Amino acid sequence: MDEDGSIATSYTTLAGDHVREIQIRRSRFITHLRRSGTEDQARALVAELRKTHVDARHHCSAFVIGPDRAVQRSSDDGEPSGTAGAPMLEALTRRETAPGRADLSDVAAVVVRYFGGVLLGAGGLVRAYSEAVSAALDDATLVHRQRMRLFGIDADHARAGRLENELRGFGTEVLGTDYGASAATLRIAVPDDAEAVASFAERLATLTAGAATAVPGGTRWVDLP
Repeated sequence: MDEDGSIATSYTTLAGDHVREIQIRRSRFITHLRRSGTEDQARALVAELRKTHVDARHHCSAFVIGPDRAVQRSSDDGEPSGTAGAPMLEALTRRETAPGRADLSDVAAVVVRYFGGVLLGAGGLVRAYSEAVSAALDDATLVHRQRMRLFGIDADHARAGRLENELRGFGTEVLGTDYGASAATLRIAVPDDAEAVASFAERLATLTAGAATAVPGGTRWVDLP
């Protein structure tokens, strides 16, 4: 369970690791994307790639972390100031995951550069590092992440199965039903916003003629299909 206190109740993140390479004027720019929920996880990717690509000229990085995207860091790793980390970070934070929505988070990006012998200049580096991250995001698989409010509903054995089917029929997320010796408990997940919770409470009252009570059980972040 996660009671993180964030304002955002949903955001978009990576489904898994992704690697994409582009070449610009003989330099190789290899972008590694990894889902990272903490700064330590993001920095671990940088450390890992320094060992894997020990002969590369630069290992520039940027990451955005948290449902509210409160943690944002970047590093030029020896490139001229502002030509690598900042454009990489901008490529992450400005990425539209749906029309009019830029909510990508819990993502670390590291661009490993093998110098090709041709100087790109400040403007060329900014474009190259921005393009490297954008190109990787173009074919990375993303998932929508939603904070769900959890509830337990007690019901007798005879009623539990039918109530579960009725709730599912209304589109309610039923995580499962636990059967005890004398009663069953339905485990329910509802999007953590006032309108969804109110709609669920109204639906439950209608289905049970007000006899059932939904007991709050905290919140949890889940990846939606």
